[in-house]
Amino acid sequence: MAGETSESNSSIVSLDHLPWALLATIMIKLDVASVCSVASTCTAFKACASHILSFIPSFHILEIAPSMELLRPLLLPNPWLKSVKVNCGRLDDSAIQILLQPSLEELCMLNCADFSGKLLSEIGARCKDLRSLCLGSVAEKRGRAIHISDLEELLSGCTHLQALILMFDVSSIYLRHNFAQVWALVSEKLTSLEIGYISSLMVTELLCTNFVSHQPSNRIQPSILPNIHKLCLSVDYITDAMVGAISKGLLSLTHLDLRDTPLIEPRVSFDLTNSGLQQINQYGKLKHLSLVRSQEYVVTYFRRVNDLGLLLLADKCENMESIFLSGFCRVTDTGFKTILHSCSKLYKLRVSHGTQLTDLVFHDISATSLSLTHVSLRRCTLLTNHAVTSLASNKDLKVLDLRDCRNLGDESLRAISTLPKVKTLLLDGSDISDVGLSYLRQVVISSLISLSLRGCKKLTDKCISALFDGSSKLELQELDLSNLPNLSDNAVLLLAKSRIPLLELRMRQCPLIGDTSVMALASMQVDEERWHGNGLRLLDLFNCGGITPLSFRWLKKPYFPRLRWLGVTGSVNRDMVDALARSRPFLHVSCRGEELGVEQGDTADDVYMHDYDEMDELERWLAEDDYVDEDMVADEDMVNAEAVE
Repeated sequence: MAGETSESNSSIVSLDHLPWALLATIMIKLDVASVCSVASTCTAFKACASHILSFIPSFHILEIAPSMELLRPLLLPNPWLKSVKVNCGRLDDSAIQILLQPSLEELCMLNCADFSGKLLSEIGARCKDLRSLCLGSVAEKRGRAIHISDLEELLSGCTHLQALILMFDVSSIYLRHNFAQVWALVSEKLTSLEIGYISSLMVTELLCTNFVSHQPSNRIQPSILPNIHKLCLSVDYITDAMVGAISKGLLSLTHLDLRDTPLIEPRVSFDLTNSGLQQINQYGKLKHLSLVRSQEYVVTYFRRVNDLGLLLLADKCENMESIFLSGFCRVTDTGFKTILHSCSKLYKLRVSHGTQLTDLVFHDISATSLSLTHVSLRRCTLLTNHAVTSLASNKDLKVLDLRDCRNLGDESLRAISTLPKVKTLLLDGSDISDVGLSYLRQVVISSLISLSLRGCKKLTDKCISALFDGSSKLELQELDLSNLPNLSDNAVLLLAKSRIPLLELRMRQCPLIGDTSVMALASMQVDEERWHGNGLRLLDLFNCGGITPLSFRWLKKPYFPRLRWLGVTGSVNRDMVDALARSRPFLHVSCRGEELGVEQGDTADDVYMHDYDEMDELERWLAEDDYVDEDMVADEDMVNAEAVE
């Protein structure tokens, strides 16, 4: 026996003896955060990771905002580096030399408030081969500025740009001369342009040069943005003049996304009218159209557009695949129905603040050739269960957004329960009950990735048992249970016991949620790897009535190891909130009530990940099969609902 044991031990190969080529082949396929996690496990992996970082093709860190001290040893000089995506919330101009490498073809820098306009000019000078560039919040910090010469050097230096996203106020750039002359320098290869904010007058002046000509025909090759296919702009006002300039000046446009945020009610000369809608899509190439009026500063609508405007627009909508209309308060069923019946290729329909939209729009939708996969009808308050029943004839629906449609009840959920492919379901503010949610358990819940029940006042703790029976493996990643006055810790205990692999959980404004919920989530485990707090990246507990300083003991390490966003009420104990933020520098702690969210495009795992094998008292309690709360027992209505299934 001893001989067998000795022989077995001698056959074990240490990680130090594995070929570096083998380790490198595996690690080169990982993202930066995963490479760092692997490096923390042993000496061999750490040495290999240091080598890997000098020739990885992509460097993406968006979930956390690294400091210079963290970034410098990770982002090494690398002639094979093609893509860099970084959250620059803790960086400034001193990071330019590290970030901007000549080999880059894709660069995404978010939260660049502490950078100056030098960033733009240096990109133009250093990154000549860029194909895609995204810059967010550049020079928004007081004392920082962008000059027109910085933009000039960027546009003239990056001659291969195909996609450009400038998510900041371009109108604030100090202009020395004609704005249009600068944009004439942009690469002719540019096909996609997105600007965070620009005035409508600047857009009009910029594009009018494309069709002002002494030739008898205005259809000439544009000198500015000649090959743009996709244009996304946030402006002060969407006007007829701007829409006309875009439609006439950009001959190849297939994707148009316009959003305005008026500070005051617009005058007729600074507004969109039926005449402006008639100018859209003059060449018939548009496939995606979005016209949105935000109510961030003042409650206002497109009051000068009515059914006639949509009838004129529909004449050229034959090839349209996606439409988003928000703020068209004077458009009735006639206008919306015309769009539906004119766009035979439409698969994505979004209408917001459709104050005159009723069930009649969808009454005969099953008789059309439409195959809708994305439908959003937010704040269309006249809709009832009949509209959802009609929409459910589209069995390929993947996204259904019915937020603030307050007349929808359990019959809507009965119709939705027949949709096998739904991945996103948003029901905020509807009149649904626990019984109605039980209809989703048989088919829909297994496909859902995102579910929002915010403000559904009838829901109680029973909604958790109605949705999750614990017998099937679910893909649900995002769950919003905010503003539910009857939701208590008992519901969270059941949620924790169900071991759903949630990434985002929102329970803000729930007065009965308290410390027990935090303890349950901190001890929750979704698999055999024993990670406390499972994979939660976002937890919003703002203004939850039962949260006390005790909860903060469960929010510190080692619990919630992947958490990146946390919402709490600062008045609970401001010192504790500040101490938590200091102890977890990569955790964004918000106590002012703002909505939390993570940056899109990167879902890398935590840089620091550990396994914890110990099971604490609460986890053992949750694991006991005999745990039953009397309030969780289904009532007669619930039993009847399950019998219907």
